[in-house]
Amino acid sequence: MSSDPLFTPFEQSIAGVALPKRFTFPFYYEPHPLSVLASEQLQKQLHSAFDCQFDLEPSSASSSPQKQGKMFGVLVVKNRDGELGFLSAFSGKIDDSNHHQGFVPPVYDMLNSEGFVRHEFDKINAVSSELNAFTSSVDIAQLKAQLAEINRQASAQIQAQQAQMADSRKLRKQQRSQAKQDLSFDDYQQLEQQLAKQSVFEKNQLKATKSQWAEKQAKLTSEIEDVERQISELRSRRAHLSNQMQHKLFTQYSFLNADNERQDLNQIFAQTASKVPPAGAGECAAPKLLQYAYLNRYAPISLAEFWWGQSPKSEIRQHKQFYPSCMSKCHPILSHMLKGLLVDDNPLLENPAKDKPLPIIYEDEHIVVVNKPEGFLSVPGRHIQDSAWHRLQQIYTDAEGPFALHRLDMATSGLLVFALTKRANKHLQKQFIAREVTKRYAALIDGVIDGTHIKNEGDIELPMCPDLLDRPRQRVSVEHGKPAHTHYQLIEVVDGKSKVFLYPKTGRTHQLRVHCAHKDGLNMPIIGDSLYGKKDLRLYLHAQQLSFTHPVTKEWMTFTADIPF
Repeated sequence: MSSDPLFTPFEQSIAGVALPKRFTFPFYYEPHPLSVLASEQLQKQLHSAFDCQFDLEPSSASSSPQKQGKMFGVLVVKNRDGELGFLSAFSGKIDDSNHHQGFVPPVYDMLNSEGFVRHEFDKINAVSSELNAFTSSVDIAQLKAQLAEINRQASAQIQAQQAQMADSRKLRKQQRSQAKQDLSFDDYQQLEQQLAKQSVFEKNQLKATKSQWAEKQAKLTSEIEDVERQISELRSRRAHLSNQMQHKLFTQYSFLNADNERQDLNQIFAQTASKVPPAGAGECAAPKLLQYAYLNRYAPISLAEFWWGQSPKSEIRQHKQFYPSCMSKCHPILSHMLKGLLVDDNPLLENPAKDKPLPIIYEDEHIVVVNKPEGFLSVPGRHIQDSAWHRLQQIYTDAEGPFALHRLDMATSGLLVFALTKRANKHLQKQFIAREVTKRYAALIDGVIDGTHIKNEGDIELPMCPDLLDRPRQRVSVEHGKPAHTHYQLIEVVDGKSKVFLYPKTGRTHQLRVHCAHKDGLNMPIIGDSLYGKKDLRLYLHAQQLSFTHPVTKEWMTFTADIPF
């Protein structure tokens, strides 16, 4: 038996469980039975070890903030003696600590008081303190307000003098005209000299006024520029120290792979579009698990990550639900760490629509309406060309189109309209932009709408935006999201599941899926939603009805497709 306290033997017999032929593809997977058993065993320990750390039931008291859940991971491994067991890890920190009994350590412990990070932070904080002290001692906003007031006063005085000079010029002109008639030549010349001196005097007065104000403006402007320069220098020094620390910190996160090759975060992310590792890179459960396995010469067998506790307010996480590794932080790291392992194929590169027909339910010389099957792309993807658009392009070879006017997720089935001419495309585009096109979806959701806790009919308004750290997932955000509005209507309840009609009033990506699954929506994911719920035979979401004005005949048209579930 292994002497490693972090190598956890299975409590339950696994004699009848066959080993996977390949390691888990971590970005889209169905947990292997061994990973499920390991997760269930870890979850029993979590109940006792972190009973107070996570709120497993939502609190009804608005005054008591709920504790956010955490992503945990298990890695089934085989040790050098051929024994099977598993390793456990959590993403990030728990209770402000990287170390907890029974869990693998971080790849690098930046919380270590003896490490360089704390010393570097002290230097950065010293500059921040200097910056704060300086900005507190000088009110640059007040200085700018003073400058604005000086500019206002200068402009007012100069304009007043210029107006007075204009009146004087007008008066002198009148005096000259009258003097030519009334005065002798010598007297007129004497008056002309007096008037000329008066003009010069006024010009000199204006010049002096401008000079006085310019001196005041220059002095205050110089003072402001000096303050801004010092602030900029302090900020630049802080940014330089921060960048230095980050670069040095990223070198400490050095990851192994199955070929015993090492790359740090700087090297790994240098090959990505962002070039710079995002915050928290290397702190997720999966990289921690594989690193510990490689360091201790364990053979990785299968991987799974699950959520434990309450969902974050902006995301959709179900308690005990398995989730893929995140894309922004983990994909570059794990792409390196999985080299040398025989890994499951990426199912997202397979074309599930290969042998599926594309039913056409209406066509004329202007438009075509299809009933897209599930697992069928609306338009060509990055890796798969086959799609509804591609199929129609092969059929209507002489058409100006087809032009894609809207899309359905690959997993969603239902009605799509394509324009075959530029004229039809332009007209239908205007209808979609003006939200004149009406759509009705049918969905089967995982739970019961009882009319009491959740009304049989209602509206969901949750603003949405992309989850930049885990595309293609979407998140709810009041601050950054765009308005998203869905009307829902219960059809029936069957075997603990609710069939509903969904009417999207806006067209955000994954809107219906998020509005069903989010705790502030229906709080019940659509059956088969592998992103926001649980994978099933299919995503039980179907674009069942589509209505719009024909772009040429102007006839209001409604198309309906049978619900396939």
